Amino acid sequence: MTEPKTHTLEVPGAVVHYDVREAEASAAPTLLMIGSPMDASGFTSLAAHFPDRTVVTYDPRGIGRSRRTDGAVESTPELHADDLHRLITALGGEPVDIFASSGGAVNALALVARHPEQVRTLVAHEPPAVQALPDREQALAAVVDIRRTYERDGFGPAMVKFFAVAGLRGEIPADFADHPVQNPADFGLPAEDDGSRDDPLFGQNLMTSTHYGHDFDALRAAPTRIVVGVGAESEGEMAHRAGLAVAEGLGTKPVTFPSHHGGFLDGELGMKGDPDAFAVTLRQILSE
Repeated sequence: MTEPKTHTLEVPGAVVHYDVREAEASAAPTLLMIGSPMDASGFTSLAAHFPDRTVVTYDPRGIGRSRRTDGAVESTPELHADDLHRLITALGGEPVDIFASSGGAVNALALVARHPEQVRTLVAHEPPAVQALPDREQALAAVVDIRRTYERDGFGPAMVKFFAVAGLRGEIPADFADHPVQNPADFGLPAEDDGSRDDPLFGQNLMTSTHYGHDFDALRAAPTRIVVGVGAESEGEMAHRAGLAVAEGLGTKPVTFPSHHGGFLDGELGMKGDPDAFAVTLRQILSE
């Protein structure tokens, strides 16, 4: 695998940056690794486990190096899916394999529903598909409360509530918004509001990603092989439960990956998973 080469792609309303790690003489489809709101830097360790494949990573619009030009505040899964469609076309248009994490999995599922011919295999790891949950009303209300907290109090308090919801095992309580908020400083987060409201998670993608309703009819009809992954250590958490719900909607069985929601990380973004074992599982899925 060569060193990553950075390219840019103009899409409606944004300039997207993507990196290509090219493998010489590889007959396997290009492997696209995507997240949201995580940018390409989060896949550094995982990409290194696939030196025999051409691996492409990218920064979604409004995140990292990919600047928006439309002045819009939010990014919808449909918009991200269109960017991915244009990116795959720019790569040559041949069907690709995709590993998609978290919000990236939501966006990849939206892509497959619209352009299934562009994706051979999609591995969707713990998509926060809240609309598919049996406790969707409470969960969506908790998400709305996080967004309101962000708008009112800023990043630190919102992130504390996000941690509480994301890490909660089991159904979201209806009175979540009434629960006391821990001090952000206890988590190493800023307790003071700096006045900014441009965080890519809370400002751009939180509401649209969690509230997105997946087209299971289109996904089941797609020729794309869709595999839903969940973490061995995240059982009961919202993204894990949502992954199970998506697999049920597809009529498939989920695959358990080692570690947690960020199991492929090796210290990137301050998270440590088990990228070696994670890559073994991913390779097995892609080779089937």
